[in-house]
Amino acid sequence: MRTQRRLLVEQLDRKLYPFNEAGAIPVPEKGWIRSIRTSLNMTLEQMGQRLNKTKQAVKRIETSEASGTISINLLREAGNAIGLRLVYGFVPVDGSLDKLIDKKAWELAERIVLRANHNMLLEDQATSQEALRKSIQDLADELKREMKRTLWE
Repeated sequence: MRTQRRLLVEQLDRKLYPFNEAGAIPVPEKGWIRSIRTSLNMTLEQMGQRLNKTKQAVKRIETSEASGTISINLLREAGNAIGLRLVYGFVPVDGSLDKLIDKKAWELAERIVLRANHNMLLEDQATSQEALRKSIQDLADELKREMKRTLWE
């Protein structure tokens, strides 16, 4: 039976999936605002008029976007000024939230099992590599099923 948390992860994964393609699009070096503005042959003054700002303010907006310090609200405002809609989302690095959870569960399980195996090794009771791998996988499966907050520590 699926847990409620598991269902939430699956639903969110489906919502994030369309962003995977967008995540492959490189951001222009000087930012989207400047790239689009110059492609449209729009001057800083013209953009400023649309935003009710000076051309110096528009230049600062473009600079802050290129440096990654712009706010989402300002990006949205600049886009609206030239008839564009800001789309905001995240792309899971591993392809899905489910894979991220798998990875974190495996890492935690590995730390726990190897720590226990180290203590057993000191007592000359170490287990085989295959048994270790199986123990790690079993514990990772359990950690993933339980989805405890310890996955993120």
